[in-house]
Amino acid sequence: MDLLSALSLGELALSFSRVPLFPVFDLSYFIVSILYLKYEPGAVELSRRHPVASWLCAMLHCFGSYILADLLLGEPLIDYFSNNSSVLLASAIWYLIFFCPLDLFYKCVCFLPVKLIFVAMKEVVRVRKIAVGIHHAHHHYHHGWFVMIATGWVKGSGVTLMSNVEQLLRGVWKPETNEILHMSFPTKASLYGAVLFTLQQTRWLPISKASLIFIFTMFMVSCKVFLTATHSHGSPFDVLEGYMCPMLFGEGCGDDHHDNHGSQGTSHGDSQGALHSPLPSKSKEELSEGSRKKKSKKVD
Repeated sequence: MDLLSALSLGELALSFSRVPLFPVFDLSYFIVSILYLKYEPGAVELSRRHPVASWLCAMLHCFGSYILADLLLGEPLIDYFSNNSSVLLASAIWYLIFFCPLDLFYKCVCFLPVKLIFVAMKEVVRVRKIAVGIHHAHHHYHHGWFVMIATGWVKGSGVTLMSNVEQLLRGVWKPETNEILHMSFPTKASLYGAVLFTLQQTRWLPISKASLIFIFTMFMVSCKVFLTATHSHGSPFDVLEGYMCPMLFGEGCGDDHHDNHGSQGTSHGDSQGALHSPLPSKSKEELSEGSRKKKSKKVD
């Protein structure tokens, strides 16, 4: 029995699943994605010296999940770039964040209450992309569970999984920071969400897609807003993984659990130290407020 229907919330979930993403939610997704690009070491200097490379990095941050999903399903990698409205909107956001006079746009979207709104709206897009990716893969591979899970996973966390490719465009090579070795919260959540949506798509999970979208979106929004507001580097999965990993994979599992490719959010000189530090490193999506202010001063 559908729990949400029993609580008379089925109509709310259905209406929520039909809310169009373009342009408001996509706008928020682009703002947060390109904002995190600006936090990367050397990103501002790259935009001044090599604006084309900077723009390409921004497009990877915005559309990397679509590129990876098309690669998995054997479709044209540049297919999504035929969506002129989205590409132009993302390009406008890139220009405003990097080149707006006095950094006014950057300072406005970095203001924490405003940023929390954008972060919440980005998670709405992330969950919808996972659901759409699995539905798309199901049409190609009706019984390919692993294909559906992989497609939904890359749809939800494509940019982080492509982080090494994006680094190469910026002239940086840090293979030790790849997302598979040091998964951040959004990457893990996207993987778990892909499993849930695959079970729902194959009718092993007795819940409607609209209800699952609503429940998982509320979970993602709550967690990500809390982590961003408190500048926390942890994950809601840490406690469960702390119990399960030693039982299933031995004591060595999760020793570098909190690294989260943290050197991407630090300067080049500190990158090696961050990798070997016993303290949790900062992920690209969870920089502290102090670090953001320091970087904005460099821009000024």
